[in-house]
Amino acid sequence: MLLMTSQIDTYKEICALSAQMVEAARANDWAQLVNLERNVASLRDGLIGEDDNMSLSLQERDLKRGLIQRILDDDAEIRRHTEPWMEQVRRFLGGRSTRERVERTYGSST
Repeated sequence: MLLMTSQIDTYKEICALSAQMVEAARANDWAQLVNLERNVASLRDGLIGEDDNMSLSLQERDLKRGLIQRILDDDAEIRRHTEPWMEQVRRFLGGRSTRERVERTYGSST
């Protein structure tokens, strides 16, 4: 099991990375965003099954709750920037596959 301070330190590290992810999303730096997300996923995976609130003091649980809330707020901000871009990609890929089906069915116009 993780030590109490180690668990809190991991949440602090995830929180710092999520703030960097917000900046990457705002800058449309998708490569950096993906890289940071991989780091967060690795840290998160290390917490799964090891995260034990009962070993934390009330003050540590409050700190953890605040860190998780900031992470969730950052996630909402990241989605605000990535979802419009993802929709454009979906439309582009959807339009391309529709165009390809039409060309296969009716032949190319070029």
